[in-house]
Amino acid sequence: MKKRKTIIIILISITLLFFIGLYLYFENNYLQISVYTMESSKIPKDFVGFKIIQISDFHNTKSKKLTNDLVKEIKNSNPNIIVITGDLIDAYKTNIDIAISFVKKINNIAPIYYVTGNHEARIENYAEFKDKLEENKVTILDDKLEVIKKDNSEINLIGIDDLSFNLNTYRDDSTIVEDNLIPIQYDKNKFNILLSHRPELIETYAKNSFDLVLTGHAHGGQIRIPFIGGLIAPNQGLFPKYTSGVYEMSNTKMIVSRGIGNSILPFRVNNRPELVVIELKNK
Repeated sequence: MKKRKTIIIILISITLLFFIGLYLYFENNYLQISVYTMESSKIPKDFVGFKIIQISDFHNTKSKKLTNDLVKEIKNSNPNIIVITGDLIDAYKTNIDIAISFVKKINNIAPIYYVTGNHEARIENYAEFKDKLEENKVTILDDKLEVIKKDNSEINLIGIDDLSFNLNTYRDDSTIVEDNLIPIQYDKNKFNILLSHRPELIETYAKNSFDLVLTGHAHGGQIRIPFIGGLIAPNQGLFPKYTSGVYEMSNTKMIVSRGIGNSILPFRVNNRPELVVIELKNK
């Protein structure tokens, strides 16, 4: 009798482990597409229907399925531009070749604009990585402005380097961002999009009159609890406020991507990899 019970317990345990493994594989390898509409009276009519793809926290993922699906969905979305909001590589398991291989698969779909994340700041060979990105037609917005033109109209795309590039300073994070923005001469009457890795600085972004801010970094809170949200995020700690979706402050809308890959924690729960698609509309 005891032997029979032991066998049953073992079989149940194996079955549970199988389904848990299957669930974790699904959660970490099956892409989710999130589509947002950004409406503003500042969006020129020529930009109505303009489509932006946002990729964040790729972390040189080794999942071929995830990467292939990502490339396929980017092509199917037919974007006007692609933006990458940091952590294209991973400082703990750095593989520049994987990240560049992914870029090569998408750099003929649409122009790519990129800002750094904290992981880029941690690697010794970032200069080499930066050169390879530029060789593959990626525009690096390291505290720079790019004017995006369509027909007779313009919008501004601004990118800032991650704060981790400014560790040798006594300034707080908000001051670093504001100092980095000072040399960037952007017309606040135009529609201004900011690319920044970190979502926790929304107050600073709103203070500087950005209309749309695209961020990542939080990994969706890594483990998402129903009706509560993310469990933990870098620079926000437990039960972080900004992990996924749209947040508004003053006249600023911020979209936080849950990202693609993983870093220190090797898995996600209730938090599939996310590709963000944004369409602009005139209000």
